[in-house]
Amino acid sequence: MGPTRADGIGSTTDRWLQIALGIVCMVMVANLQYGWSLFVNPLDAKFQWGRADIQFAFTLFILCSTWLMPVAGYLADRYGARVVTTAGGCFAAIAWTSNAFADSLTVLYANAVIGGMGVSAVYGACIGNALKWFPSQRGLAVGLTAAGFGTVSAATVLPVHAFIQAHGFESAFICFGLGQGAIVVIAAAFIASPRDANFTSVPVDPQAMRNYGALEILRVPVFWVMYLMFFLAVLAGLMAISQLAPIAKDYKVANLPVSILELTLPALTFALVLDRIFSGLTRPILGSLSDRLGREHTLCIAFSIEALAIVGLGQLGHEPVGFVLMTGLIFFGWGAMYSLFPATCADTFGARYASTHAGLLFTAKGTAALVAMLFSATLLPSIDWRLTFYCAAGMNALAAVMAIWVLMPLRARQLVPAA
Repeated sequence: MGPTRADGIGSTTDRWLQIALGIVCMVMVANLQYGWSLFVNPLDAKFQWGRADIQFAFTLFILCSTWLMPVAGYLADRYGARVVTTAGGCFAAIAWTSNAFADSLTVLYANAVIGGMGVSAVYGACIGNALKWFPSQRGLAVGLTAAGFGTVSAATVLPVHAFIQAHGFESAFICFGLGQGAIVVIAAAFIASPRDANFTSVPVDPQAMRNYGALEILRVPVFWVMYLMFFLAVLAGLMAISQLAPIAKDYKVANLPVSILELTLPALTFALVLDRIFSGLTRPILGSLSDRLGREHTLCIAFSIEALAIVGLGQLGHEPVGFVLMTGLIFFGWGAMYSLFPATCADTFGARYASTHAGLLFTAKGTAALVAMLFSATLLPSIDWRLTFYCAAGMNALAAVMAIWVLMPLRARQLVPAA
């Protein structure tokens, strides 16, 4: 056991153990999102359902994992992160294991819903727990936990691919579904939430003046400012990064070789590799910076990086090296949102319902994803890439301005005690 922290929440060893357990759980459920594409072709080859209909299962999964996050967060706040994480691991195992026996699209879609429930439970509980255990280092704690869902999970994709090639997709669903679910359940057995009494102690949460109720923040203007900023940043990123393959094809760089640090890959492949690396690394890096520099200033930096990189993609994307580097920077700015906003939210509204509040804010990603899908289906086919880039960069620029000129003064007034 390490020394007790000055803010009264456990020992240093206790805290970092909780972060480590959260990262393990996040890594184990991330394959439900990042490994899904490996199963699409095998499923289509066996059942001839069509790629579009199979991919609708993924859409259902994303919608459920996003929009159920407030529910998962509330349950974690109410009953503890251990219970909710355990349930999430069970749902994840059921979803993938059942996919091995799916003989219709209806069953596949039902499993996607169950899998979305599992990911929302694990993600919401682990992020909320990190916020509560590290009130003075929330950016770093949430960044490390969220990175587990991105960068660290990349190491599990190759084994899944190799297993499918060697034993078939059915066996992969069963083995990885049961294995990953079991690891989550085992890790969750050691997850603990800080004592409820700590949430009423001012030294524990020096940023927030009080702990807001689960839904009380919906009546507070500063929450909706954060929601709009999160929506703008996520939508801007999705407008650019969700179209990397078509952009690379139109710019004629997709298959051109790029060599960086003695690694040579086709430009599009290199860009997709940097997706995981940059969007994961930025979460603890800019999260930790925000603990020192302040949330609003770091948000402004992240928005500005993303805006400049999107403009740079339009200007330099015709060159393979420029394409790779600019997409990497876009991901670096975009990925930081998933640590900066939960930390800012908890600082503002307190730790008691931190999981719920972070989940409510996270629905901005779901809103942005729906708008991005509409954009791709309607406007994108008729406009030039450069116009798309300038619109996306403009959204980030607006969010950067709002961080300093709107969010900062609003939060300052919010955190001043009443006379």
